[in-house]
Amino acid sequence: MASDPVLQDNLLNKFLPWAILLLPLAGFTVLSLFGNWLKRDKEERGAGILACATVLTSFGLSVWTVLRLWTLLPDQHGLRFAQPYLSFEWIEAGGFRVPLSLLLDPLSCVMILVVTGIGSLIHIYSLGYMAHDEEQVRFFSYLNLFTFFMLVLVLGGSLPLAFVGWEGVGLCSYLLIGFWFKKKSASDAGNKAFIVNRVGDAGLILGMIAAFHSFGSLDFVDIATNAGSLAGERLWEYGPITVVCLLLFVGAMGKSAQLPLHVWLPDAMEGPTPVSALIHAATMVTAGVYLVARTGPLYAKSETALFVVAGVGALTAFVAATIALVQTDIKKVLAYSTVSQLGYMFLACGVGAFGVGVFHLFTHAFFKALLFLGSGSVIHAMSGEQDMRQMGGLRTKIPWTFWTFVIGFLAIAGIPFFSGFYSKDEILIGAWASHGPLGKGLFLSAFLTALLTAFYMSRLLFMTFFGKFRGSHEAEHHLHESPWTMLLPLVILAVGSFAAGYIQVPHVVEPVFRLEPAHGEHPGWVPIAATVNALVGIALAYWMYIRKTDLPARIAASASPLVRLFENKWGFDLAFDGFARNVVVKGSESFLWKVFDAGLIDGLVNGVGHFTADLGARVRLVETGLVRAYALAILGGAVALIGYLLWS
Repeated sequence: MASDPVLQDNLLNKFLPWAILLLPLAGFTVLSLFGNWLKRDKEERGAGILACATVLTSFGLSVWTVLRLWTLLPDQHGLRFAQPYLSFEWIEAGGFRVPLSLLLDPLSCVMILVVTGIGSLIHIYSLGYMAHDEEQVRFFSYLNLFTFFMLVLVLGGSLPLAFVGWEGVGLCSYLLIGFWFKKKSASDAGNKAFIVNRVGDAGLILGMIAAFHSFGSLDFVDIATNAGSLAGERLWEYGPITVVCLLLFVGAMGKSAQLPLHVWLPDAMEGPTPVSALIHAATMVTAGVYLVARTGPLYAKSETALFVVAGVGALTAFVAATIALVQTDIKKVLAYSTVSQLGYMFLACGVGAFGVGVFHLFTHAFFKALLFLGSGSVIHAMSGEQDMRQMGGLRTKIPWTFWTFVIGFLAIAGIPFFSGFYSKDEILIGAWASHGPLGKGLFLSAFLTALLTAFYMSRLLFMTFFGKFRGSHEAEHHLHESPWTMLLPLVILAVGSFAAGYIQVPHVVEPVFRLEPAHGEHPGWVPIAATVNALVGIALAYWMYIRKTDLPARIAASASPLVRLFENKWGFDLAFDGFARNVVVKGSESFLWKVFDAGLIDGLVNGVGHFTADLGARVRLVETGLVRAYALAILGGAVALIGYLLWS
């Protein structure tokens, strides 16, 4: 270590954060400009190797940067709130000033490690998964661009700069979800994701406008610093803080798929499986949680905003879990699981436990990436089949995939010693200790959702890996384990899914929120109850899908209205489709087009034309072209004028 820490800090300030950010962009640029040359490689591995190298290097620099910050900025938590890394003025118009600055603090450090670390593993996995795809260059260029924009989002020192990354990941999600655009379902899913996210983005834009109008700054450090001096707003008091927080939360709901803007995320499964893992685990869907956590000091001043965040999160977690109970597509089960787990994160933020929400974001990145990539390995072994009803008995056919998948399953189910156990328990404790308007109802909702999570994930595990193989003889003949490029990320993620819970993320990020530590009731029985709860869910699934395999069909028949409700996804998709068809399309045709456009606008324009034509036709009657008629008219006019003068 050099003797001058100030010099090291200046080097860190000027170079490393920008290198972390720009390396994936450089990879995208090279792949975009020289992609055709890289295709000359018969195996077309050059594009994937370059994309992996840029993100891996960015991850290595992120680790080194975090370690240097730990050394240079010590305090009781290991890291204190860092000042922004200012580069130059970006926007300056009157009193509106936005610097182009990167912000490295404990929260952004956790996020860049997740984005580059999990992103690197997904890139490596894609080398095997996309090995036979003809558009590898385009795919890896999109992955690099996605990583760049996500880093812009989490490193941006102000709301406008973070918004650039926010819109960038929205664009990349459209490109990646619809990657196989020749398939109509994939292009439709990309369009759906793009349109639904625009609804949330409108709220975010209005929130930024309201924030600048109310507080005079859009800088994250300024917002966190000045929030402490603002007067709190009580429940149902809609002051400037509440308005800003609710508008920002609309943006978070769209990006992080909360009710009712969650409908795009399950359809995102139409993209390649590495895309599903990238969107669902480490990047796009966590952006909304990050935004709420980043502006946590502001949310802490509004009881109404916290009430809404917690309520929407709890409701989303429960509804998504019930829909996952009846899904038969292995990726759709994991998709609704992601929606549910995001609800858990918002629930934690809504009870003021922002660090706990980030903690679950951190652990979820490992086990959900593992589960999605594991499902991709299953689909690879099944030659593209995703229906769990055509699987079974795969644990002996693909043992590496099975055992790594089991670790991810134990983590998300909340079994002790695995990462999900620690972050979920912290959320349950935070909900129990909450004295807000939702009271203990939050705890009961989260507790029931945890039971459902353990059940539907056990159902997925048993239907896929246990029992007898239910597919065709040809499919069974072609079953095979995935290549090492796909298995190595699974093994690393399995280790992370076990060990990530032992990292004290809440204590690391706590200084960012500048809040007093909570001293509420922390009952010791909650971890025990949560463990029993998870075991009950696993036992029920074992009884229904291993011991009494005819039981699920009988239960579905006896509770058919409830099953139909879950299969119809609580009617959200039907409602949106009906609104789009009957209100947007038919309303546009019958009112905007026929009444407003054709009737009013065209009527006014055509009316002016008809009036002018009629007037011209009448005037044209006196323009006969006959000299005698004109002379007679002049004589008549002269007689009339003389008569008028004589009379007057």
